[in-house]
Amino acid sequence: MTDQTAVPGAETTASEPNRRGSPVGRTLMWVGISLGIASVSVAIGMVAVRVALRREVPSDETTDRIQALIDEANRLIKTLDEKKQA
Repeated sequence: MTDQTAVPGAETTASEPNRRGSPVGRTLMWVGISLGIASVSVAIGMVAVRVALRREVPSDETTDRIQALIDEANRLIKTLDEKKQA
């Protein structure tokens, strides 16, 4: 007889305990996977928040006109101060 005609399945039952690993190793593996998923989720959340905060509020005509009037008033005040000092 050859080695191939030996008892079928004897090789797999002998190597099965080696293949399973320890319970601590499996636990650490799942903890690592969970931490990886959590970090990816946090990173995606942070990117979403940054994108949401980056959007500028569209300005309307009233706000632009008020700012223009404030700028003009500041220029006039500056001109008057320069004339007073001269």
